[in-house]
Amino acid sequence: MAKTTRKTAAPRKPATKSPANSDAVAENSAGPGTSARIFNILIIGQGGRIGYEAILFAASLRKYDPGFKGRIIVAEPQPGPLWAQDPRMSVDQREALLSLDAEIVPFENRHFGESYPQGNKIEALAVLPKGEPFFFFDSDTVVAGPLSALPVDFDRPSASMKREGTWPQIELYGPGYTETWKSLYDAFGLDFEGSLDLSEPDEYWGRYLYFNAGWFNGPDPVVFGQRFLEMALAIRDHPPEALVCQEIFPWLDQIALPLVISSLGGGRPGPELAGLDGDITCHWRVLPLAYAREADAVIEAIEMSAAPNRIKKVLKSYDPMLRMIYQGRGHKVREMFDRADLPRQEKQIRNQIKKEGFWMR
Repeated sequence: MAKTTRKTAAPRKPATKSPANSDAVAENSAGPGTSARIFNILIIGQGGRIGYEAILFAASLRKYDPGFKGRIIVAEPQPGPLWAQDPRMSVDQREALLSLDAEIVPFENRHFGESYPQGNKIEALAVLPKGEPFFFFDSDTVVAGPLSALPVDFDRPSASMKREGTWPQIELYGPGYTETWKSLYDAFGLDFEGSLDLSEPDEYWGRYLYFNAGWFNGPDPVVFGQRFLEMALAIRDHPPEALVCQEIFPWLDQIALPLVISSLGGGRPGPELAGLDGDITCHWRVLPLAYAREADAVIEAIEMSAAPNRIKKVLKSYDPMLRMIYQGRGHKVREMFDRADLPRQEKQIRNQIKKEGFWMR
């Protein structure tokens, strides 16, 4: 595999214009660090489930962070050879997002698509304005507090630590965690030793830099996106020999993301970002899981954001939201679990919900 990430990414013309607001330009040019900086948010909007989740995200941002000054950009994949069906949102979904002052921006899938929809977050970064700080959030996220007030150092990219040890899966006689991850860092000419959490034991998955791709940020989405695409394609098409026993899908985005962030001088989020995956945002993922295990404030944010009639009339078209949020099934799931004593593994929670017939997605 070529060591490509030391190159400077060639600029690409963004698909959207930068804000004309001179105050925004002034704040963003004030210099690096954690001073208040206006940033843009990218989420994916797609027909079906993801479009409804995007509406709930935008509604929660407007309700719980009314002072947010950046742009909410909803990237919408377009029909093409990589999709068997039209992936665009319905008219009702689009109108709901526009009513929340979100911008819907089309993008083309050139490398991923229906076979790997997680690749949308990689290809969609190209639609953001070059050189402006950004956050990407998975659409199944709710905002429950003032996101724009977080002291974010965008010059040190980071990503979500709300993850389990899903990759790599170590075989009895195969390469271990160190050999597997080091092969990737070596392939791209990156500092493997500097990525380790030395407070964790050797050959324990948590020692190695591994993120959930549910949120990530950086100072320049075009550079970040080009790096992300370059690395993901290299891993997909020419994986190191140490990955011969590993499943690449559906983990490709989460395999590449630590490498992207390391190559751009970032790392694990500091305590100042504890509100992400905390009391500011929550990547709830699946509504039955959210009702089973998330904090009361998260459930309140979901339900309050979904309550206005103009939002409700659209979201209730999606059966899991109709039943879980509006018809109260979510609270039946909630009564099944003690948030202070949850099963250790997500699979156990899922199985209990399924046993009672309440699982929906």
